[in-house]
Amino acid sequence: MHPITTVHYLALSAALLLIGTVGVLTRRNIVIILMSIELILNAVNINLITFSRIWHNMDGQIFAIFVITDAVAEAAVGLGILIALFRNKETVLADEIDLLKW
Repeated sequence: MHPITTVHYLALSAALLLIGTVGVLTRRNIVIILMSIELILNAVNINLITFSRIWHNMDGQIFAIFVITDAVAEAAVGLGILIALFRNKETVLADEIDLLKW
């Protein structure tokens, strides 16, 4: 049995970042876009905690808690806006929402 090393954590983080970026850039559904942003933030958290563990410093872990708090707030506000848009436009597709256009 091989131990889990830093490379494993960084590979997982890179995979999450790639999946999240592809999801943000290619999907039209706002719910999927929000979930992809959450994947990107989780990739950042994995990096923060990994390097915090390597350098024996708690700063990365504390900063990761702030990132998690920000992600929760972003999800709550994003879903609130999404519900309001769905009530007005009856769609969750990003291409069909043009409330700011004249």
